[in-house]
Amino acid sequence: MQTALVNVIEPIFDNEFHDRSFGFRHGRGCHDALRVVEELLESDHVFVVDADLQGYFDTIPKDRLLALVGEKISDRRVLELVKRFLDQSVLEELREWTPESGVPQGAVLSPLLSNLYLNELDHRMAGLGYEMVRYADDFVILCRSQEQAELALEEVKRFVAEAGLTLHPEKTHIVDSREKSFEFLGYSFRGKLRFPRSKSHRKMTDRIRQLTPRKSGQPLESTIAEINRVTVGWFAYFRHCTWNIFDKYDGMIRKRLRRQLLKRHRTNPERLCRTHRWPNAYFSERGFRSLRAAHTRYVQSVIDH
Repeated sequence: MQTALVNVIEPIFDNEFHDRSFGFRHGRGCHDALRVVEELLESDHVFVVDADLQGYFDTIPKDRLLALVGEKISDRRVLELVKRFLDQSVLEELREWTPESGVPQGAVLSPLLSNLYLNELDHRMAGLGYEMVRYADDFVILCRSQEQAELALEEVKRFVAEAGLTLHPEKTHIVDSREKSFEFLGYSFRGKLRFPRSKSHRKMTDRIRQLTPRKSGQPLESTIAEINRVTVGWFAYFRHCTWNIFDKYDGMIRKRLRRQLLKRHRTNPERLCRTHRWPNAYFSERGFRSLRAAHTRYVQSVIDH
């Protein structure tokens, strides 16, 4: 039912959404938003309002959201379906209750409604000349001066107060990106460089460690195949980082594989002498896909086109 409802109302609202809104929209994605951020940084928009809406999905006022839907949808049956969706009961500790605010997360209709509620902010900021880039509830505003950034943040605070939302006091700030990094969509930006944010890096590092314990009974080729399945998706998202990031990951993976081999062959000194170095080519021959090599190919493909 929700999918059918989205198919009916999404085209109506999507035409009203601002071009700088990239989340959960056909033909748009994270990399499109990131590209705009990079272009703005390169054009000296280095003062960044890094804002965080606290518990956004859980705090959207239902009555105001329904009013926004009603501005474009006159069919009472459709409005009733949206209202039923928002009024879904929640079972918490065996007690059923109906939240007075919030949009159920994970539902098909949620992304569209969450975009709708912030659409006014998109248009308001653009109308005032601010360069705001938004993906769902994650947004940044890039400015040419500290003063402009401060004015932009004040405007955001006004909207948030009017909309019944809350800015996270500890996660909302202004950054001079030439001196300090800011995070957006899994990336950390500093100057004209971007790299995986600390959380993304830590998650990837932990996963590699899980796949490469010092003692392992499975064949090396199987371990490498598991690593490749993890790194291929990670690289697809973070391929825009500088090459040294991938070089470090390659080194870490090979180092841990060598530790496995040392542990495995420690009781066989003769074989250990013949293979103790295990050069990079040794792992490539067994299927290891170098992230640095993948990045080199990606950069070359961009140059060629």
